[in-house]
Amino acid sequence: MPMRTPVLAATWLALTTSTWAATVQVTVQARDGKPLPNAVVVLEVTDGRAVAAPSPSPHTITQERMQFVPAVSVVPVGSRVTFSNLDRWDHHVRGGPPGLQGLGASAGFEFRLAGAVQGQNPSSHEQVLDKPGPLQLGCHLHGSMRGFVYVADTPWSVATSAEGVALLSQVPEGPMRLRIWHPDQLVESAPLIVDVKAITSLNVPTQIQPRRARRVTHEAPSVY
Repeated sequence: MPMRTPVLAATWLALTTSTWAATVQVTVQARDGKPLPNAVVVLEVTDGRAVAAPSPSPHTITQERMQFVPAVSVVPVGSRVTFSNLDRWDHHVRGGPPGLQGLGASAGFEFRLAGAVQGQNPSSHEQVLDKPGPLQLGCHLHGSMRGFVYVADTPWSVATSAEGVALLSQVPEGPMRLRIWHPDQLVESAPLIVDVKAITSLNVPTQIQPRRARRVTHEAPSVY
């Protein structure tokens, strides 16, 4: 009997560890049933378990060919985000709550970036994003430009791929709250309660229909 104790202990440790090592795949669908890219999938604990906040990390968002790249970014709360202008002409960056009311002069942050010059480092600005939730990005000089940043306060937040798929790892097993956010949503949908297993695959239909992508026109190619 004593010889089996280490084996039993190892088995118990493996089972205990596995409860914090689930993989969750979420496929998000638009209103028409097609895959929904750039949807932010958020998982949150529901039972009061202690969860460490995600560590801030550096991120870069560029302005290139009259677009914010990437169009949707997900960053941990407290992260430093560097905005860089790679176009030859000046751009403006303004950030605030999604919607026209959030992009006024007094909302969020704003600054101007000079146009890029061949052979020189692009004009850049670093911004600390310390408030969780979505931010809309715009440009006073070019009204068609828009981008989004989702500032996450949970370690299980990611944007869906072009195929509408979000993959989250190291998720604790048990009940979790699942929320979906998308730049084109008209109203925030109610969260879902899901039971996370070692491997969980979910299909989530929504009433969100993304805007048709605008055809981008620009004066000249980017420098970089």
